[in-house]
Amino acid sequence: MKKLFLLAAFVIGAGLYNQAEAQTISDNALGLRFGGGDGVGAEVSYQRALGMDNNRLEVDFGWRNNSDFDAVKLTGLYQWVWNIEGGFNWYAGVGAGLLSVNAEDYYDDDDGTYLFVAGDIGIEYSFDIPLMLSLDFRPEFGFFSDNDVLNEFAPDIALGVRYQF
Repeated sequence: MKKLFLLAAFVIGAGLYNQAEAQTISDNALGLRFGGGDGVGAEVSYQRALGMDNNRLEVDFGWRNNSDFDAVKLTGLYQWVWNIEGGFNWYAGVGAGLLSVNAEDYYDDDDGTYLFVAGDIGIEYSFDIPLMLSLDFRPEFGFFSDNDVLNEFAPDIALGVRYQF
């Protein structure tokens, strides 16, 4: 009986320990991703934790409206997250997206809707308050476009600011 009790305590303790270790990312995070490069600029960003393995889904929605072109961009990424130490995590992911461009006269060749695939690698810091800052690199590869510029590699480096809940 004593051995059975100790075995049960060990199994429960190990399960609680693994569960505590797996909760290094928040269930939800909502904020802004301030990107550059050939992107649309700032994007509204939402992250949702998936399961117990520190994996998550990130969905970003961005738009740009200026004198040269109007653009709407939707990106979805699956990310793997690893804890470093003291509130720091690093992550990597893959995904795809859709870009719709309505260009002015000079950029008429850019009009249309395009698909792209993306990678993602970055580092983030979660504060003791429900705030997270991140810095990531997202290479994007466009395809199915008549425009050679949109079919090429487009690097994007961004700073993310998100509220965790």
